[in-house]
Amino acid sequence: MDNKNKTIEKIYQELSQNLELIRGKVNKPLTLTEKILYSHLSAPMSHPFTRGKDYVNFNPDRVILQDATAQMAILQFMQAGKQDTAVPTSVHCDHLIQAEIGAKEDLIKAKSNNQEIYDFLLLASKKYKMDFWKPGAGIIHQVALENYAFPGGLMIGTDSHTPNAGGLGMLAIGVGGADAVDVMVGMPWELLFPKVIGVKLTGKIKGWTSAKDVILKVAGITTVKGGTGAVMEYFGEGAKSLSCTGKATICNMGAEIGATTSTFGYDDKMATYLKETDREDIAELASRYNDLLTADEEVYANPEDYFDRVIEIDLSTLEPHINGPYTPDRAIPISKFREEVIKNEWPKKLEVGLIGSCTNSSYEDISRSASIAQQAIDKKLKVKSEFTITPGSEQVRYTVERDGYLDKFEEIGGKVLANACGPCIGQWARHNRNPEKKNSIITSFNRNFAKRNDGNPNTHAFVASPEIVTAMTIAGDLTFNPLTDALVNQENQEVHLNEPLGIELPPQGFAVEDQGLVKGEGSEDQEIIINPNSSRLQLLSPFKPISKEELQGMRLLIKAKGKCTTDHISMAGPWLRFRGHLDNISNNLLIGAINFFNGKANHVKNQETGEYGEVPATQRDYQSRKISTIVVGDENYGEGSSREHAAMEPRHLGVKVVLVKSFARIHETNLKKQGLLALTFDRTEDYDKIAEDDVFEIVGMEDFRPNEPLKMLITHKDGSEETITVNHSYNETQMKWFRAGSALNLIKEMNT
Repeated sequence: MDNKNKTIEKIYQELSQNLELIRGKVNKPLTLTEKILYSHLSAPMSHPFTRGKDYVNFNPDRVILQDATAQMAILQFMQAGKQDTAVPTSVHCDHLIQAEIGAKEDLIKAKSNNQEIYDFLLLASKKYKMDFWKPGAGIIHQVALENYAFPGGLMIGTDSHTPNAGGLGMLAIGVGGADAVDVMVGMPWELLFPKVIGVKLTGKIKGWTSAKDVILKVAGITTVKGGTGAVMEYFGEGAKSLSCTGKATICNMGAEIGATTSTFGYDDKMATYLKETDREDIAELASRYNDLLTADEEVYANPEDYFDRVIEIDLSTLEPHINGPYTPDRAIPISKFREEVIKNEWPKKLEVGLIGSCTNSSYEDISRSASIAQQAIDKKLKVKSEFTITPGSEQVRYTVERDGYLDKFEEIGGKVLANACGPCIGQWARHNRNPEKKNSIITSFNRNFAKRNDGNPNTHAFVASPEIVTAMTIAGDLTFNPLTDALVNQENQEVHLNEPLGIELPPQGFAVEDQGLVKGEGSEDQEIIINPNSSRLQLLSPFKPISKEELQGMRLLIKAKGKCTTDHISMAGPWLRFRGHLDNISNNLLIGAINFFNGKANHVKNQETGEYGEVPATQRDYQSRKISTIVVGDENYGEGSSREHAAMEPRHLGVKVVLVKSFARIHETNLKKQGLLALTFDRTEDYDKIAEDDVFEIVGMEDFRPNEPLKMLITHKDGSEETITVNHSYNETQMKWFRAGSALNLIKEMNT
């Protein structure tokens, strides 16, 4: 047994010992979520924790970083003065590769354009004993599932789709880089003890329905906010019938409903996957501790007694779904989709179909889609839309190429892209783009916010399973239903597509020549030099604490209207190249947010000059005048990606307060970590009182303490004043972050 597996055995032994002690204090049957969390406490439990109320410190087993967020996380870690990371950590180069021509060409271009970043990440990995996955090795979540995930573990990652590892029974949680740095330096990691939503799956999927349709259905039930503050725990005979990678798909896209994470109990499907990915020792260990890696029998027998909410889905009757456009929770059964397209006047012509991504790029996904491609070949059909295929890892790509699947896609007109995020995160040099033209695309990705994939606000992006996407791409028509409709082939004959046939795992086993891993050995002598003139990397300076005086006389930077995701606050796409340079990337601050007062993006009033201009330029002008500002937002502000840049940018440019109707979980924590004051309206209707020319003051900071609301004095342009109540969720530790100027400042204070 190697060292990694010995570590996992030790985790299981501690899990067993800890649960024995905890059961006496909790005195009730435990969900899987509770078992994993209680067994990873950073200090002995003094009392049972209240879900959704108590902040608790944990010790995660592992940290994973993707290259876009790793830059800032490592730059922060470097300030801590540590020799290496306190827990196993890996860096994955998947975000900076732009899809344009094809896998080989795009990878060459990415290495050329991003060499400075890749060199920095590689040297840092060598110095601090982190595993480094080279560009082209694969997407962080697929690579983690194949190599690092294990049942019962607790993992955090600087990407919102880290929950993908729940397919192997982990609690894997997306966090901001500052959270990751806490764990990397050996500090406990704090989390609001989550509620637990049970999703009971009965029956068995069949035909065109896939695991993707489970989460598409769940998203429609819960909405994008329905999982906020909760772990989604799937169970039932239907759950056991799903493949391990199918489970991962469901967990991955749980991020779209705001869930803290999602998970499944350990079962035979997971054991099989572990064995097929050369981790038979872990499968044997997990099977030995099987009773600890799933909920107690009473929980699943009487779920209403132990979960905060129970959702039940019969897989036998579940239809394929297509979700969208513009939001992942607009769930439409395929039998109803045609009428929705016509009723809403969505563009019927399908311009592009895209399969793969971290959500759906497993061997099973690709084999099911390839079976549709084979039918197209046999029935003399070609794709009528542009068609792209993104493998999730080099191991998957090499194996499916060996087994002939990639050839099938190319024969019907598909283009294989690099093993990277690509179009899913906006890294897509889309061909024949016309920003003025309404158009439709369909993907097997996870997220479909406006402008997410190609930067075009007129692109209607829909989300479905890879096999549905493949069929729709062959038809080139958004109103086509592959379950019922005929297609006309090249010989002018009507043909139907049969249901897809997939293979869960490769019959000949996985294979790969070079998986792209450079093991981090740790080297104190390794120098990391950052060019002071670089436009891509910049050493960080500590943020200064926000004083009471700076919370007076504040001006409104922007009152954001409607959905304001982290993509709106800090866009991805071409901006990814500045993820390691805080000042440069701050030039995208809130440029996607819609100004309440004029309905425009990146067009706000400068209260000092009376002129309208771009958000970053306006904020820089306020900063030069030493004028504090406030950002006001709507519901679920900051949903989407875990990117901490959306919190660091306003802090860097001098914003002091973010006041919203409600926050998405990760973003609220990120704001707190960076020393900003994150507040919510006590009465959501007070949002309507905020006028463009108002001046603001936070009252009562001398009494700033947990569970005590603050007051905000608003002075209107006519001189009239009114005071509203604003709430916060800071606990004692988070207040120390605020008073220190940031969580990182506090860490440095404690380590000196």
